[in-house]
Amino acid sequence: MVRGAIQIFYSGNCCSPNLNLDKKQSKRYKNGDKRSPKRIIMRFLSTLIVLGGLGYAAWHFSDSQPDLKNKALEMIHTAGTFHTLEARFTARQIMDNERFALLKDEKHRYSEPSLRFHPYLLMEVKFTNRDYETEEGIILWDLIEGEMVLDTRSWEKTHGFADCINANADRYEYKILTTIAENGGRADRQTLMHALSLESHLFEAWIDRARKKKLVVQHGNHYQIHLHKPVVSVHPSTFIATPLVTKSSKHSERISRRYSPSQIKKAAEAAFGTDFAIRSTRDVFLPIYTITVQNPDGSLHTTHWNALNGKQVHHSNLIE
Repeated sequence: MVRGAIQIFYSGNCCSPNLNLDKKQSKRYKNGDKRSPKRIIMRFLSTLIVLGGLGYAAWHFSDSQPDLKNKALEMIHTAGTFHTLEARFTARQIMDNERFALLKDEKHRYSEPSLRFHPYLLMEVKFTNRDYETEEGIILWDLIEGEMVLDTRSWEKTHGFADCINANADRYEYKILTTIAENGGRADRQTLMHALSLESHLFEAWIDRARKKKLVVQHGNHYQIHLHKPVVSVHPSTFIATPLVTKSSKHSERISRRYSPSQIKKAAEAAFGTDFAIRSTRDVFLPIYTITVQNPDGSLHTTHWNALNGKQVHHSNLIE
């Protein structure tokens, strides 16, 4: 009797109308997958909300933390090959040419030189000149200093673009700086208003914004660029003495960039007017030799040298 009762109880559970059991090939039972349209729509909407939130978080991170974003991109890019400007001088040639300047006497000795790669952005551009003729050219822009190379023979650069990038300057502020530069580095209110063709209230808004960003300073009725010897009014093209040749390299030490290509492109487009256009861009690296001299007292004297033109690199941004 008890045995029969147990059998009836088990059989009753199997046939319960509240359970829908499917037997799979694995001989296990589980609930059948009958999803209602309402549940499918809710899941789809939930997925969209999550993806939208992640997208906004990624955009906010990219916009508010460009340094961290650049570091992340650097980590991704370091694994593969990269394009370098082809060296025209070897470290040994530079060491021989500069022997008398670097080695004061026979007690000073060279250490083994090293090679590192300095990041630049190479841009093919087009623009109109003062005669309203279209020109085409190439710009080399330093991704550590944030300045444009003016001439590859001397490697002379602009001075002021990095401050503008850091201040997130717009095209109106670049126009104010360029106008001041074209007037000898100092201009009064009337001169600026006339050159910019601005009404008084617009001029006050523009100049006040530039002052707050510490791009210009006012002395009496005159305004000047807030930099020592600024170089911002330039031809939007690098003078290339000899054709630049790039080649692929890998497994070499690259210096981390401080500015992203998007920051440089935004600055160039704001600075060089509405007719300026960037046709293409490429990340390239300049080979830099580190030459170290061992002094008699055991100290070391280190200098950095441009492998493209054989000249010394004087800035300190190579030191990390």
